[in-house]
Amino acid sequence: MSCLDYNHKPINVPMMVATLIVGVFITVLNQTLLTTALPTLMATFRVGQSTVQWLTTGFLLVNGIMIPLTAYLSDRFSARRLYLAALGIFIAGTVIALVAPTFGLLLTGRLVQAVGVGISLPLLQALLLALFPPEKRGMAMGLAGIAIGVAPAIGPTLSGWILASFGWRALFGLILPVAVVVLLAAMVFVRDLLPTTDAKLDWLSLALSVTGFFCLLFGFSLMGTLGIASARVWESLLVGLILVVAFFKRQLTLKQPFLHVEILKNRTFRRSTLLVACTNMAMIACELILPMYLQLVLGKTALQSGLILFPGALISLVLGPIAGIIYDRHGIKHLARIGFLLLAGGTLPFLWLATTTPTWWVTLWYTLRMAGVSLVMMPLTTNAMNTLPKRLIGHGTAVNNTLRQVATSMTTALTVTILADVNGAASPAALAGYHVAFGFTMLIALLGLLLAWHLTQALKVVPQSATQSAHTHHA
Repeated sequence: MSCLDYNHKPINVPMMVATLIVGVFITVLNQTLLTTALPTLMATFRVGQSTVQWLTTGFLLVNGIMIPLTAYLSDRFSARRLYLAALGIFIAGTVIALVAPTFGLLLTGRLVQAVGVGISLPLLQALLLALFPPEKRGMAMGLAGIAIGVAPAIGPTLSGWILASFGWRALFGLILPVAVVVLLAAMVFVRDLLPTTDAKLDWLSLALSVTGFFCLLFGFSLMGTLGIASARVWESLLVGLILVVAFFKRQLTLKQPFLHVEILKNRTFRRSTLLVACTNMAMIACELILPMYLQLVLGKTALQSGLILFPGALISLVLGPIAGIIYDRHGIKHLARIGFLLLAGGTLPFLWLATTTPTWWVTLWYTLRMAGVSLVMMPLTTNAMNTLPKRLIGHGTAVNNTLRQVATSMTTALTVTILADVNGAASPAALAGYHVAFGFTMLIALLGLLLAWHLTQALKVVPQSATQSAHTHHA
């Protein structure tokens, strides 16, 4: 393991890893921190279900816009400065949300937070992959899974406890001092490990990326409000798709691409990345539906619903690093198959949830499906990155996270749409919408299982190119 940064200064590896993981943990935590609180916020601000879900969908939308931009930023600026900036932006958004007197300002704070998360998440993965040698990357990314996988899983539980004890503003107030401490620690321990270049910004690529992904994700977001049959939804989706395709084509013609999308031609990278997207889709959809079911159908409090889901978060905490070690020793093929079998098997019983379903039954199957998520999320990410040279890792993490966020935003919108359309004018507690929504989640899990069955592991790591651009310099 290299212990020198690009300025040839020694690195405190344990403290750098801990700082990165804690920092990303508290930022990624916000993806699901509000899911348990949505009914409370609906009552507080007197908004409907389709409106309040923007706190989740809008957060993911901004993530999806920012992550491709992060690939260019990490090429152009030092990773350390970029990570510090991401934390600063996240802290600013947290302050706005904390003091927000209206739903509009609360949403603004969430979107500002999302900018910071969109920068920090791919940076975490790229820095860890650069810090550890290939044969230990599975273990390293397993540790990262504590942030990327466990944080969204523990969000509903933590949210339920905070809501019951302190109120919704504490969801932001308790995170704020932790974020400040992480920022101070990052100033000391986070070092530069990634090469930078003097590449010029291609403004047309930037415009196509931001506008295209915004329209695409905005279309999915409108779907949750206007329904799947709305002309505005399909107009936005069509424009977004056209612009994103134009963006991808342009990258293939540029000498210095804004985003190296050609890595998608790599079959192992492409399939592993698609499976990561399927995993995250299945995880987020369930974490959006279950708290609503527990509170609106079974009549549980926010704290009770959080505690019911807590064992799932706990199993993720335990299995994430173990899955990374298994990947380092045995590869991805059998790990992915077992993981998706558990994910699909744990989702199936939710198709028959009833008003009399015991909570221990929900806990059992939710924990089983989270075990499946833990076995595949970070090993699949590592499998994808192990096919890339070091100089493209930043772009690989950006592509991986962009596709995952687009898929997640789509899933969030479709899930809310299904609940609204199936239940119609009936009570939000009607079971039909939940059954169909979990059926949709089951299809995602089955798609992942099908793809995992034909997955081939990265048999060797692509060596660092010996002929990097003459413009490359140390940060």
